[in-house]
Amino acid sequence: MLPYILVLYYSRYGATKMMAELIARGIHSVAGIEAKIRTVPAVSTVTEAVEAAVPASGDVYVSLDDLKACAGLAMGSPTRFGNMAAPLKYFIDTTSSLWLAGSLVGKPAAVFSSSSSLHGGQETTLISMMLPLFHHGALMLGVPYTEPVLTHTRSGGTPYGPTHVAGPDSKLPVTEDEKTLCLALGQRLATLALKLAKD
Repeated sequence: MLPYILVLYYSRYGATKMMAELIARGIHSVAGIEAKIRTVPAVSTVTEAVEAAVPASGDVYVSLDDLKACAGLAMGSPTRFGNMAAPLKYFIDTTSSLWLAGSLVGKPAAVFSSSSSLHGGQETTLISMMLPLFHHGALMLGVPYTEPVLTHTRSGGTPYGPTHVAGPDSKLPVTEDEKTLCLALGQRLATLALKLAKD
């Protein structure tokens, strides 16, 4: 079996899912490694509600074993008041056993996000996802300015990770610049994971 990058995301309206798929495409463009896309269930306000173990449609829910065995991680969330969405945070809060074991120490990781407006807290959302990954000992990657798109994009895109501006009704498509940055991040993450695996 090939090593894999776990592309973990939560998406409410589909934009973050689209970004996850683009990042996975970038990973698959690098020989010798593959992407495994996973999501998390929504958090219910009704404490008795229980989600099915397998979603009726879409990507499979992530497990701790998916995270433990990955060669690297890309994690994405829509912006919620400048923070990651609760369902993703809920999952991250269950990873103490992996933290105690050092399962993510030295593995490359990256983050991505979508918001309804250009100044909707994208960068702080990215940072909110970085914080637990730093605690896990992951090696954080961003998007370097050697990616020319980063200097002239009029939509999403930051050096901290790819972003998307979905618009007030969350229906704007991912732009060409945003696609380019997602693909570039996937390639960079896969390339570094393979280099680290050789050491």
